[in-house]
Formats: sequence, C-alpha cells, structure tokens
Amino acid sequence: MKKLGNARANLVEVGEESAAQRIDNFLLRELKGVPKSHVYRVLRSGEVRVNSGRVRPDYRLRPGDRVRVPPMRLPEAPVRPVPRALPLPVVFEDAALLVIDKPSGIAVHGGSGVSFGVIESLRATRPQARFLELAHRLDRDTSGLLIVAKKRSALLELHRSLREGEVEKTYLALVQGRWQGGARELSASLHKYLTASGERRVSVREDGQRALTRVKPVAVGEAFSFLEIRLLTGRTHQIRVHLAHAGHPVLGDDKYGDFEANRRLAGEGVKRLMLHAHRLAFRHPVTGEPLSFESPCPDALRQFVSRHLPDHAR
Repeated sequence: MKKLGNARANLVEVGEESAAQRIDNFLLRELKGVPKSHVYRVLRSGEVRVNSGRVRPDYRLRPGDRVRVPPMRLPEAPVRPVPRALPLPVVFEDAALLVIDKPSGIAVHGGSGVSFGVIESLRATRPQARFLELAHRLDRDTSGLLIVAKKRSALLELHRSLREGEVEKTYLALVQGRWQGGARELSASLHKYLTASGERRVSVREDGQRALTRVKPVAVGEAFSFLEIRLLTGRTHQIRVHLAHAGHPVLGDDKYGDFEANRRLAGEGVKRLMLHAHRLAFRHPVTGEPLSFESPCPDALRQFVSRHLPDHAR
C-alpha cells in the first residue's frame, strides 16, 4: 500500500492486499485508535473520498483506488504491553495460509481484558508479512487447529468455504455424565447476548440462529464420556452450549459447565477446558488442493481418559 499524502490529508493507493475490503473496515484499520463513531462521521460527511468521489460505508475497494484519508486527532493512547512471541507450533505454511496448533489458554486476539493474542503475536514476530488475518476463531481455552490467511484473496475464499460448510471441523471433548443414544445431532437454535459486565454469552432460544452439531461417542462411562464432535455450523460457543443443554457440559467449562464438578476435578489436575480442535479438512483457497490436518489429543485429555475410561471404548 503506497501513501501519496500531503500535509493535510493522506492519499492512499489501494493494493491487492486490501482489494474487496469495505471502506469502513479499511479506515478502521488505517486509523488505528480512532473511535468508530468518528470514522463513520467522516464517511457520512464526505471527508473521505475514493477516486475524488463520495462513497457509502459498504463500498468495496478495488486495486488502484485512491482513498483520501482526512487528518484525525487521535485520543491519548494507553500504554499497552508489546506483543511477544507465543508458543504457536506451525502445522502447515505456504504463501497463502498458515495453520497453527494453538495451546489452551491463549486468546486468538486481544480484547476483553487480554492485551494481545495469536494474531497480534504473529504480526509482531513477522513484521515483513503484508497481511495476516484469522480465518476463523477458537475460544481462548480451546486448544487445537487454527487457520490464518496470508492473503486477502485466501481469506475471502476461506470465509466462503466456511459459510458454505465446506470446511470439515472435528473436535474432541470430555463431558460430564454417560452419553446416551449413540451418534446423534444436536440442533437447538442459539442466541448471542452480552451480560451486564459486557461478556459474550450464548443461550438456547427458539428464535436464535440455526446451529447443528454432530456427536459421536468414543468412550463412555458412568460419570464421564469422551466424544468426537463435527461442527456443521460455526456459532459462538456452539459446542459448549449444545452439550450443556443436552445435559453433558464440557469438563472445565467456566461459562456453561458444572461449576461444583469443575472445582472437584481441579484437584485431579483438570485445570483447562477439555475441548480440542482435532482435525481440519478443506480445499486450499488458491490451488483447490484437498488439505487435511490433525492435532494430537492433548496430554490433559488423554491422561484423563486413561484414568477414568480405560475399559469403555466404543
């Protein structure tokens, strides 16, 4: 991206890395720290111009577009910790994609009391990278496979594949109770809301978004079950809420779980959410080549299964 600015305003020439991005999202990234309300105000007022003309906030940029970015007074920025290198094992990498094996306890991005996460760490440790964006998300305490796009074209195609259900996402989970009914689907609709303290939560509600989770038992005991889960839609906290609603909360879940059981199990070493993004299968967003990756079952889950479910494999 080439800046052709003058003393009063910047003129930014759009490169391939920003092609098809909405102008409002482009400005929010370009004007880091400026409140959203100010960005939309300058868009509405016509102070932002693309190729010398006014545009709506949903205008999608094209390579070669020239964007006039007006001077904006930034609020005093708070002092924030500098993102540092995080332990992020690389499973696969090429010019378009990066697949990492995220440990439990690491957020995918900063916010909600977290100074920085996976994406900020990657950008800080790869300053030469022109583009790095999360293709999807994992909860902070969920471990496993995560895709990062290194090109905007790859990101857009991955988003399309995810929307169309063309990305196979398989998880492993340890849950409370004896799973009944063999392999089956959970289809309760989910509603997303904010708590009084501003935290994201999800509940089962008839008028919520469609959600579909396919569950297959791997090992079943009287007190605990080990499940393989195929995520067929990608709603926030979907697996955790569906399993809790079915009467089988994920062990270690501090939002939707059995809090008393979690306290007891912490004494046995269960100090994390027992949910793991185990397998990803999809077509490469640029070449179309079929790709498949697996992350081994984490030690915490494997050891719990060997202690509590040694003779109950299904």
